[in-house]
Amino acid sequence: MAEGEKVVAGNKKAFHDYDISEMVEAGLSLVGTEVKSLRAGKASIREGWILLENGQAYLIDAHIPHYTHGSYNNHEPFRKRKLLLHKREIDRLEVRVNERGFTVVPLKLYFKNGKAKLLIGLAKGRHTYDKREQMRKKQDQKDTERALREKK
Repeated sequence: MAEGEKVVAGNKKAFHDYDISEMVEAGLSLVGTEVKSLRAGKASIREGWILLENGQAYLIDAHIPHYTHGSYNNHEPFRKRKLLLHKREIDRLEVRVNERGFTVVPLKLYFKNGKAKLLIGLAKGRHTYDKREQMRKKQDQKDTERALREKK
């Protein structure tokens, strides 16, 4: 975690279900009560996904709950949120998604120097046997490290 970064929500499941080939940092277009709710550390991006349409990128199905001290002007928890990306970044993502069977998934929601950011990943789905192989490799790595520590 870099200095000046406060993680609000992560998506560990995405790293298990997908092979992440590329990561891009995007800004988020939020309303005031959403920012306050995020600063309180409340959000979930596990079920969220990224929609690319008409040259725009949107975060869909991410849950930012109502701000506890908000009034009747509180935001909608599951609303469609616009991602702030350069046009060439969106175009590059769209090409990869349409031609090569990739998908775009949210990985981490955080504050960086006071601004809300979303780390998104260009990902390709894993098969069940790939997931098991990945878990086996991680376990073997842990066992090796443990054995080396015990020798010292």
